[in-house]
Amino acid sequence: MGDFLAERKSKRLISLDAFRGITIASMILVNNPGSWGAIYHPLGHAKWHGWTLTDLIFPFFLFIVGVAIVFAFSKRIETGQSKKKLYLKILKRTLILFGLGLLLNAFPFFHLSTLRIPGVLQRIAITYAIASIIVLNTNIKWQAYIACSLLIFYWMIMKLVPVPGYGAGVLEPQGNLCGFIDGILLSGHTWINAPAKGFDPEGLLSTIPAISSVLLGVLTGHWLKTEKSDLEKVVMLFVVGIAAIVLGEIMSIWFPINKNLWSSSYTVFTAGMALLFLGMCYWLIDIKGYRKWATPFLVFGSNAITVYTLSGLLARAMIYWWKIPQQDGSAISLKTFLYRILFESWVSPINASLFYALTYILIWLGLMTILYRKKIFIKI
Repeated sequence: MGDFLAERKSKRLISLDAFRGITIASMILVNNPGSWGAIYHPLGHAKWHGWTLTDLIFPFFLFIVGVAIVFAFSKRIETGQSKKKLYLKILKRTLILFGLGLLLNAFPFFHLSTLRIPGVLQRIAITYAIASIIVLNTNIKWQAYIACSLLIFYWMIMKLVPVPGYGAGVLEPQGNLCGFIDGILLSGHTWINAPAKGFDPEGLLSTIPAISSVLLGVLTGHWLKTEKSDLEKVVMLFVVGIAAIVLGEIMSIWFPINKNLWSSSYTVFTAGMALLFLGMCYWLIDIKGYRKWATPFLVFGSNAITVYTLSGLLARAMIYWWKIPQQDGSAISLKTFLYRILFESWVSPINASLFYALTYILIWLGLMTILYRKKIFIKI
């Protein structure tokens, strides 16, 4: 209880750390099923329009990045750190995140001629950098204006700019403006499993509304740093969260909720969901002091990028690098071998796939717990 009171006095948002950890654990869960052919519907992305629980994870993380920017920059400015040092910090973090994303895409073959350039960490890097620069050079009002303006601008160009051979306003996998631009500027360097050739779900144009996802987190961070009471803060998180969800659903009538396109309605809707989830964590952890249940997520959240990167590298090594010879002279991946022997041999494929993913999370929880207990936090 003493630690809890000390952390409350220091104004640290333990709920934000837990939220980050929940998000990273969810990323690892949905990225590592035992078999992609056997997964529960909520643990897979919507094929195109619509959403599942999995489609909330990435925008949640960008929202968290925005909230964290406010607290991190405020602390550094209060200690007298110059803008020049902050810019260098932003540049360094951006390059590291982008580089780690490229490493994940390239490993283990490093075929640079077909290397996928976009990715999750790359989008985090770009949106973090742009949002950080906006925060350092504008006030709260302008940050809100920019967040809204980016969503309106993206909506307009997606609806009004024609794609050769398809026309304007196409929001299907083939013929949308995002895919057209990615196909030209990132030709041969997009995700091979994308819904359409040349398209990338973390492509160039759809990064515009993703910046708004971070800025909406920034605005939330400003609210949480005010001198309002805890009750006022959490009530506002819920009220605005519900309003954003309703607004996102209304917007979806004209611009459907779509993770692949990162539609404007998707941005607003997922920000509303994030506000509700953060409000729940804030109430339980920072206000009521119920923290024991969140300990595993605090472990993940304390080294979020580290565990995401390492778990991704190991998963790819188990698929592409380490092979198990079979009696007929063929070979299967170590992942497939473990999945079949340890899980599929005794439960249905869909549950075996889930148990494999849960086991993978527990392994990384154990490894990250060692770092957590030794107070080793790898800052990026």
